[in-house]
Amino acid sequence: MNFLLYLRWSVSPEILHFGNISVRWYGLLFALTFIVGYEILAYIFRRENVDVKKLDVLTIYIVLGTVIGARLGHCLFYSPSYYLSNPIEIIKIWEGGLASHGGAIGIIFAIWLFVRRDRSFSMLWILDRLVIVVALGGLFIRTGNFFNSEIYGLPSTAPWAVIFTAIDEIPRHPTQLYEGLVYFCIFLLLFSIYKTKGFNNFKSGFIFGLFFILTFTARFLIEFVKEVQSSFESGMVLDMGQILSIPFILIGIYFVCRPARKNIGKS
Repeated sequence: MNFLLYLRWSVSPEILHFGNISVRWYGLLFALTFIVGYEILAYIFRRENVDVKKLDVLTIYIVLGTVIGARLGHCLFYSPSYYLSNPIEIIKIWEGGLASHGGAIGIIFAIWLFVRRDRSFSMLWILDRLVIVVALGGLFIRTGNFFNSEIYGLPSTAPWAVIFTAIDEIPRHPTQLYEGLVYFCIFLLLFSIYKTKGFNNFKSGFIFGLFFILTFTARFLIEFVKEVQSSFESGMVLDMGQILSIPFILIGIYFVCRPARKNIGKS
């Protein structure tokens, strides 16, 4: 095997370093997820004559739901015995460890809390529009994972394989980029549908369901060429990422196929 044919990824995950403080690519891209997402949602709110000030409050709920849900998801889905035995470690988000499935649950719970506070919205009205920016956020997050040389794939001889020098000298599937590219395509599809047809032409929850089907089906398939994230997954027919994706796919199918009235207004 000629390793000279493959991309050697040795870029530092840090952008800047000041004493004990470092600015990392992952942190920057994670922040961009919310900054860019806010601007897109603000555009949608203005287009539909919804008070953008309400988006400010909604954004707080979403940020908290994403971070708390993703952190708890990582701790409870992938290393429950360790974190339950060392609960103080759960709050150490700066040491890494966020799970997208937990983030999805956290976002849904946060929106549920928000609509209880502001009953001018329904959950599905928000979710149908929010998934547009969530898809784009997936691109940013997985690009951050690529900079961190984490969530990488199995050894590969494909011409696009990458050698993550921080890990080993073996060419591997760049599964972070696979996922990021899929999420970007989903973003383009959903945003194109919104721009050309609007969501009022679809039943409430349809776009949300479509997002779940596309996103978690892609996640399920890509897991086949991804290294396991925790040792307990070794030898399993399906890894934890695939097991967790199945309920989300089924939820998506339900919302796409269920009979319902069209998505008119915010209720």
